Amino acid sequence: MAPTITPFLWFDDDLEDAIAFYRDIFPNSTVGEVSRYPEGSPLPAGTVLGATFELEGQRFMGINGGPEFPFTEAFSLYVEVETQDEIDRLWTALTADGGEPSQCGWLKDRFGLSWQIVPSRLPELLTDPDPERASRAMQAMLKMTKLDLAALEAAADG
Repeated sequence: MAPTITPFLWFDDDLEDAIAFYRDIFPNSTVGEVSRYPEGSPLPAGTVLGATFELEGQRFMGINGGPEFPFTEAFSLYVEVETQDEIDRLWTALTADGGEPSQCGWLKDRFGLSWQIVPSRLPELLTDPDPERASRAMQAMLKMTKLDLAALEAAADG
C-alpha cells in the first residue's frame, strides 16, 4: 500500500468549532473519528482532543493542542476555483467573524489558518508565453487583496 499524506492542523482549543465552520463553507465535507480528552488532561474532560475530517475530498487531521504552536503563513490551503462568484463566496465566508484579508488572494480565517483563493486561470496568465502579458497579470495581482479574475484578464490583455 502506498503511503498517504494528510495535513495535520494544530488548533489551540477550538478544533470542533473550526470543523463546523469549514463544513458550512465546503458542502462536500464529512467528519470521521473524533476523540475527546479524558479527566486529568491539559484541557477540560470532554473537549475534542483530535478529529479527522474531509473538505471537498481532502482528508485532514486536527488536534486541540493548546496555544504553543499557532498557525503561520508558512502553511496555507490553496483552493483553486473557476469563477469570480466562487472566489467571492469563499473569500467572504473565510474572512467572516474575525478573518483577515491579506494580499494576492491570501487570507487568514478566524482560527488563524491561511488560505489562498485562486482562479484556475491565474497560473496560465502568470506563465503566458508572451512575457509582457505575464508581467501585466503579475503586476495587477500584486496590487490585489481578493483576486479579481476579470481585472487580471484585462491587465494581461493590456
